[in-house]
Amino acid sequence: MTLDAKTKLAELLKSYPFLLEFLAGWSPKFAKLRNPLLRNTVGKLATLDQVAAMGDIPLDRLLAAIGDEVRRLTGETVSGGSAAAGGPAPAFTDRAAKKEVLKDIIRDLHAGGDADALKERFAALVHDVSGAEIGAMEQELISEGLPQEEVRKLCDVHVKVFEDSLDAQPAPQAAPGHPLHTLVEENKALARIVAEARDALARIKNGAAPEGRTAATARLASLFDDLAAIEKHYLKKENQLFPRLEAKGISGPSKVMWAVHDDIRAHLKDLRRALDLGDTGLVARTAEWVLQEIDDMITKEEKILFPMSLEMLDEADWSRVKKGEEEIGYAWIGPAPSWPQGTGPSPEAGGASGAPRREIGLDMGFLSAEQIDLMLTHLPVDISFVDENDTVVYYSAAPERIFPRSPGVIGRKVQDCHPPKSVDTVERILAAFRSGRRDVAEFWIESGGKFIHIRYFALRDGGGVYKGSLEVTQDVTAIRRLHGERRLLDWDRAPDGGDV
Repeated sequence: MTLDAKTKLAELLKSYPFLLEFLAGWSPKFAKLRNPLLRNTVGKLATLDQVAAMGDIPLDRLLAAIGDEVRRLTGETVSGGSAAAGGPAPAFTDRAAKKEVLKDIIRDLHAGGDADALKERFAALVHDVSGAEIGAMEQELISEGLPQEEVRKLCDVHVKVFEDSLDAQPAPQAAPGHPLHTLVEENKALARIVAEARDALARIKNGAAPEGRTAATARLASLFDDLAAIEKHYLKKENQLFPRLEAKGISGPSKVMWAVHDDIRAHLKDLRRALDLGDTGLVARTAEWVLQEIDDMITKEEKILFPMSLEMLDEADWSRVKKGEEEIGYAWIGPAPSWPQGTGPSPEAGGASGAPRREIGLDMGFLSAEQIDLMLTHLPVDISFVDENDTVVYYSAAPERIFPRSPGVIGRKVQDCHPPKSVDTVERILAAFRSGRRDVAEFWIESGGKFIHIRYFALRDGGGVYKGSLEVTQDVTAIRRLHGERRLLDWDRAPDGGDV
């Protein structure tokens, strides 16, 4: 047979099956050919110039080695053997093969491969990639066992390897009022704050006169107060966008991104402490770090998350995302218009006006669904209920919750509603509840000047069978300050009382 740059690997192995083990043993790069999935995708389509590019081996050397092995074992002299007709290796266009090549590049990157060399391999073999393809690739790698934390550490390098192709992709477009349009507009406002903060930081670092550094530090502190609204932007992703992607089988990239959110949150707190201490050097170092993290996250959203979301989610998904937008609020921009135009929230099942009142028989007495809802939303605590399958089935949508919730959490596994670093603790609490070893888990934190008491209760039926857990969160700041007595007869002198 003719052996040259355009010879298909599948044809070669069909004619000379022994070359599979020869290639796999000749170079560690080719050991992956033993994987049937790789052979059935990349192997069926790859030409020898593509194989050489995948293995970072000169084509002439590969052709000569194959020719020598064929002659050694069969006595046959293959014709050709020159790379002259090859030219640049063509790009893989088959979706499955392309994904396997991309995964191979990222595996080599995580194994310590040089990012610039892998970028060249990507340019030679793939040429272009979309944000959706990167998201799907990372998901598969995590599902195959690549640690999520490892992906998180190197996700910036992933973007670097593919940056030229991603920069060439059109920016995601959505109509005003569409949740994606809102997130994009928030990012534009965020980018302006980051740019102004960098300008103030430059004045601090460049040895301005003392009064100039003081003014720049004050400006930086003000800008970082503005950055506090980033919490709303991230919560909309975590509670609204990520659940919809998870429903489509894409959870890895979301978890990686959530972990980075938590890093940014922690570093913003570090910066606030540095500003309070008045340590200019520490302020400069911490600010530079967190501004870069925020900037990188904007890039990941615009180049990977948003295009992937547009490709994966349908209009019904986006309507569910939109529904929770009002609850969480907006970062740096005003409320978005309705979307689609003229539509409002869809009526919930059982909430039709004029429906007959149905009383529910309880352990003691009867209540209608409306009365139960009123009761739960007027308690001075936030409540969330997770069933025996670890699925979030209810939260009390009180006007002002301590921790924001949105409809996107309903039907979601409770493990997916927590940042990755907390999941192990959640699992241990649930395991202790299921086994009967514990009935209560209790925590308290100070946040935003409030003292927050958080309790989890295991719920069991009359036979002791575990039926789920109840989270109760309460702001006890004012309760901790109480002293003395105020009896029922003193009610009309209470600050929020009135005439009886």
